[in-house]
Amino acid sequence: PPAGFELLYQPDVVRLYLSILTESQNFNTLEAAAGALQNLSAGNWTWSTYIRATVRKERGLPVLVELLQSDSDKVVRAVSIALRNLSMDRRNKDLIGSYAMGELVRNLPSRQQRSAKNLEEDTVVAVLNTIHEIITDSSENARSLIQTQGIQKLVAISKSSQSPRETKAASHILQMIWSYKELRNALQKDGWNKSHFQVKV
Repeated sequence: PPAGFELLYQPDVVRLYLSILTESQNFNTLEAAAGALQNLSAGNWTWSTYIRATVRKERGLPVLVELLQSDSDKVVRAVSIALRNLSMDRRNKDLIGSYAMGELVRNLPSRQQRSAKNLEEDTVVAVLNTIHEIITDSSENARSLIQTQGIQKLVAISKSSQSPRETKAASHILQMIWSYKELRNALQKDGWNKSHFQVKV
């Protein structure tokens, strides 16, 4: 039977955290449960790989995606980082790209305002880093990003954010998108050109 730290990596533990994420209304509890999944799914070792697959099999991805709508800055941040770690699993990456991209983009500031929730810099950077992970090695997910009007927000952040960290993270995403040659026609039809994507960081 499992013992010691192995107990943390059992399906029952994943189910426990997912039930907390589904049922709790308390922002601190939600942040802690998402943070636990974030830690368990981090890195490249065997147990993390197992946890990433278990969260998917236990239908945990939709639970996390829904929490991106939270009004709590720290919940959005913890969930974003958890999704980033979970997307290191290829199947998860495809699913998160399909179902989470719209919610991730909605959490980004637009030119007019920070975002409806006025998220802190750390949270905006976490969301940007998650988007970057999701579109890495996936032109399909990059296409989803284009379809959710994400380019407009990313270009605005890269050009006018007061935060160097936000600017850098947005620029990395834009460079990655332009690297997919098969997407350039669609981008140019929308009025974008190379200069929007080759941002000096």
